[in-house]
Parts: sequence; structure tokens; C-alpha cells
Amino acid sequence: MCYALEMEQLAQKASRHPQKVLSMYVNTDPANRDQTGGEWKIHVKNGLKNFEAYLENDADEREQFLKVKDKVKTFLEDNSQSMKKSCVFFASADGIWFAECLQMPVATEFFWETEPKLDQFRSLYKTFPESGVILVQKNQVKVIDAVLGKVRETKLYEMDLDTEQWKVQASPQRALSIKGKGGKGSKKDTIENRIEANQKRWYKSLAPSLDKLAKEREWKSIHLVGNKEEAKMIESYMQKQVQHMEGKNLFEQEERKVLEEVIL
Repeated sequence: MCYALEMEQLAQKASRHPQKVLSMYVNTDPANRDQTGGEWKIHVKNGLKNFEAYLENDADEREQFLKVKDKVKTFLEDNSQSMKKSCVFFASADGIWFAECLQMPVATEFFWETEPKLDQFRSLYKTFPESGVILVQKNQVKVIDAVLGKVRETKLYEMDLDTEQWKVQASPQRALSIKGKGGKGSKKDTIENRIEANQKRWYKSLAPSLDKLAKEREWKSIHLVGNKEEAKMIESYMQKQVQHMEGKNLFEQEERKVLEEVIL
């Protein structure tokens, strides 16, 4: 999903649809001190109840609102066990529907107006558009494709030392590691030397795949993370511009933790 296109389509739909739109931003972050007891549920209940009371003397508009309210409540109930830091809704009774749970906090707001209130959503998207985080570690490269703090996909590229071809593992559960015991003259020591001797050539062969992925996933921002020499090596072979480079070892970290460390 391209969120920039989604926002444009929401605005266009609203201009063609005569009915009002509910715009709702709900902070559900359990780390927020105001949310320790799930207070967001009370905010949602009260916010929707206030609109219902306000529309008491307009039967047609109230009926429209109740349809939207039921749909929003169903979404929240269905996703109650997988809440993240926020939920964002844009909905009307005549067909507008957008609902997402995000890993980015929002300020809780409710609107019932003739067009969707996209300002806060646009601000979130500007902070974290479609992005690629490329983590480098010797003969392994992990790529996290994300937007709005949400991981869309993770790929692990590992150089097969026998065929000298990059193997791709989509959504890896864990990173692989170089096997063999350490020590001078050991098998692991020999592998390390081989990697060091061939790293430039191997990274050069991987760079076109990273450029292709950046184009396909419409990355607005690319982040390289890992050993600085290795990261700079990959950057030098990529055609796409890298916006940010960080010399940290986050290769084994959970994807969400990586995003929090690098972007959020």
C-alpha cells in the first residue's frame, strides 16, 4: 500500500461523497502513562457517544453515524489483541473506509465533518514514509521494508560460500551465522579471511538487487546500519541515494527494535 496515494484517494472520495466522514485518531500506546489501564477504550466510547448525542435531532445524519460507529467498534474488537501504539480511522456510511493500527503514537482526536482530517496522518507519513533499513554483517545483509513504523517485509540475503551466489530468505525468523569454531588456523578463521577477501565483489553483485527492491517498494528513505566500512562499501555500489548511515550492530535485534533505534 502506498499511503501517499491512499491519502489522495481519501480526499478525492470525500469530494464525491455527500455524507460526512469520521476521522478518528486513537492513542493506544501501553507505554504511555495515561494508557496503563487501557484508558483509550474510555476515550473512544465517550468520543463516539458525544457525536451520537450531538446528532440526536438529525435522524438521517445520526443513522449514517451509527453505521460508521458499528464498523469502527467491530474493527477495534477484532483487533483488540494486536493493538500497537495507535489506531487511525477515516470512515463514512457511503463507502469511505480506512483503518490501520500503527507502531507510531498519535494525539487522540475525533472529527465528524464533510472531509477527512488528514493533517496528523500526513505528519506521521512525512516522519516515516516508505523506508528501507539495510543491516550489514559480513556475508549477510538483512533488509527491513517498513512504513509508518510498520514492518511490511523482511528479507535476509546470505552469500553461499560454495556457489558464491546470494541466497534470499523472505521474513527470516533469525539471522544465520558463520559456523565453525574460532582460533588461529581454524575453519572459521579461514572463512573470515575469505569473506574479507571477497566482500567488495560480493557486495557489488548484491547492490542491483537492493536498488530494484527500493524502486519496487517505493522507498522514500534508505538507512544503512552496521560496520561503517561495510555499510560504505554497499553504499558505493548502489544507484539509489542513502539518506542515513549508522554504525551500530543491530543485526540480531527484532525488526521493531531496529526501527525504534534507527527511525522512530
